[in-house]
Amino acid sequence: MWSLETLGRVRLSTHFYMRDFLYSEIGNFHAIRNIPDDPDLAIDRGRRFCAVLLDPLQETFGRIAIRSGYRSATLNAYGNTHGLNCARNDYPLECHIWDLPDRPVAGATVVIPWFADRYAAGRDWRDLAWWLHDHLDYSEVWFFPKLCAFNLSWRPAPRRRIDSYIAPKGTLLKAGAKPAEPPQERAARYADFPPFRGIPHP
Repeated sequence: MWSLETLGRVRLSTHFYMRDFLYSEIGNFHAIRNIPDDPDLAIDRGRRFCAVLLDPLQETFGRIAIRSGYRSATLNAYGNTHGLNCARNDYPLECHIWDLPDRPVAGATVVIPWFADRYAAGRDWRDLAWWLHDHLDYSEVWFFPKLCAFNLSWRPAPRRRIDSYIAPKGTLLKAGAKPAEPPQERAARYADFPPFRGIPHP
């Protein structure tokens, strides 16, 4: 029998615990509990998400911020119905519900403070997009104007798709497509980024 306290203490990866993903402003304000229907499934997918995508980000750029993490199906549906920036539960790119039995996905909205400072000074979001593409085994990335936050998702079979609400808006990379910019041009965009540090841990 899971308790919320026990669930929050579950370590998902080197740097992250389940508690890092359970906070919800929508849930707190509207008194809706943000607890998985299937905690074991949410934990399993969350562990893969954190180990494959979030740990390397934090080890490379320093502390990252989770803007929106796990959402229960009930909470996400409420947010969608009331226009609170939540996609439909059945939307194919919805990544915040980690415990839907028929949809193996886990994701979160992430901010990298190191890049957010540079973005505020005029840095192109595509510099980060191409860095993510060339260094991480992501499934989908979707960028937002505030703080250059982005949805980052893991799937067992990554789709490799990048979209943005930041100009130039739209799809930067379709699933399965070849990047429009060759490797040398992409690498030049992020030449001043910190060295990639996907640290192996025992």
